[in-house]
Amino acid sequence: MASLIRPRAILLDLDGTLVDTVGTRIEAWLHTFAEFGIPAERGDVAALIGSDGKHLAREIGGRADRGVDDELAEAIDRRAGEIYSDLNVDPQPLPGVGGFLDAVEAQGVPWAIATSSRRGQVGRSVEALGRPAEPRIVDGSAVTRAKPEPDLLFAAARELGVPADGCWCVGDSTWDMRAAAAAGMTPIAVLAGSAVTPDELRAAGAAECVRQIDDLIPALRPVGGAAD
Repeated sequence: MASLIRPRAILLDLDGTLVDTVGTRIEAWLHTFAEFGIPAERGDVAALIGSDGKHLAREIGGRADRGVDDELAEAIDRRAGEIYSDLNVDPQPLPGVGGFLDAVEAQGVPWAIATSSRRGQVGRSVEALGRPAEPRIVDGSAVTRAKPEPDLLFAAARELGVPADGCWCVGDSTWDMRAAAAAGMTPIAVLAGSAVTPDELRAAGAAECVRQIDDLIPALRPVGGAAD
């Protein structure tokens, strides 16, 4: 990780990056498409997790030769969120998350969660992180176009008052990497909760892939800083 420059701020995806919820997301989408009578393959849905929900709905609809207009995409996305909230009863942090967030805060690096999910869907997962205070959260409702467009990340950087090129964007999906690259941020992929391969993440723009998020702790320290 010698190539990583210490960040001025860190933007973190939620599902599959901080909490082990990608499988639950996939199940929610499969249930939703079944309700709407749209055939959907698990692998196709898995590859789209992390993108904007309406984009996901249109992509799966297109593969099933079903036209999905804006109104239907909104309805599918909203229903998927409702089903996800029902299924997501006991989310768990991914390995290393607590230690990483402790280190980020100890180093005085501002951070925020930047998620394409609707704000009403993220409460249990954020609570599972066990932070002493609720973190800053910028969700998909803050922008018209969520990941893979960079708008959400720009909004989160503004929230933290840091230029985009000073931010790490840490995520688990190709959509996170594409959005970060488009925003001029440093895209970093975490594999612990990801549904895609390191090669796919690198092809989408990842500057670094780590097994779990606390592998990034050494890169948080100032150059010449002492080890903890």
